Amino acid sequence: MKSTSTRVIALLLLQFLGAASALAQNTASPPSLEAERTKQEKIYHGRGELRLEGYVIDRSLSAYVRALPNGFAQSLANLGPEERWLDVGAGQGLAVLDYYAPEYDPRQAGRRERQIKKASAVAMSIEDRRTPRWQQTVDTVEPKQLQYVFGKSLREYTVDELGRFQLITDVIGGFSYTENLALLMEKVLSLLSVNGTFYTVAQDVRNEAGSNKPHYAGEPFLSQIKNAAGEDIGICAWLKKISCIEVTCEYKGDWTPPLETYKIRKTCNAVTVPQMKSERFVAGTPPERVFVLASPASAKP
Repeated sequence: MKSTSTRVIALLLLQFLGAASALAQNTASPPSLEAERTKQEKIYHGRGELRLEGYVIDRSLSAYVRALPNGFAQSLANLGPEERWLDVGAGQGLAVLDYYAPEYDPRQAGRRERQIKKASAVAMSIEDRRTPRWQQTVDTVEPKQLQYVFGKSLREYTVDELGRFQLITDVIGGFSYTENLALLMEKVLSLLSVNGTFYTVAQDVRNEAGSNKPHYAGEPFLSQIKNAAGEDIGICAWLKKISCIEVTCEYKGDWTPPLETYKIRKTCNAVTVPQMKSERFVAGTPPERVFVLASPASAKP
């Protein structure tokens, strides 16, 4: 996975968007949320030479196995023919296409028997990044077994539109890009079946033990969640405040930037997600974000 420091991201955005004075303005006052949203939308839809290098759209299934927590490969291999996988921020959908490739054998991930029919899958992206390989693969599977949805963010879909899933993945997709992380988690957990698992990852964040520092000297963590005292508690601690889930956080310090990965199993339907407000959002690949936990009195039921 590729990434840049927030300072380099800002410079790239200046070249990309032609906003020569933006960096000076950002240092003088907080960036306008609407202006940053506009920049982020241009990043999403950039193509060819206009697509920023850090905006990766072609991660393979092997990249998912390396980046996501231990257990992902086994969870994918264990999916039965009537079960479903949702990949959020799928880009070209290469990971899903690799799953349907004839050379993918679930037994390689520990499944005892060869699976004749694979699970159904939905690849989700804000923009349509499909290549000819997508249609070639669709032609080899049953109708509606492989789907690609695009044009809107995860929070805009309903359960009626998408259905429910036993496995959901997000590798530097919506989980890393959204400006409303609480709403995204509510949506993910509403789409996840009980005992289903959500695998995701964040880069350059405070780890569960609080033992790391921001990767780039003089820069903050890329995503922060602050309590009432203004302390960054980290994403892992916030996830563990959500009801009806079991969370395992795994730190991968040998990555550049380091990763914290999350395995989230849904245990019941009475999910309650602690609410947050966005304090800072600066467009990037992924964006810099600061969230502040809402007080119990202001949090919605």
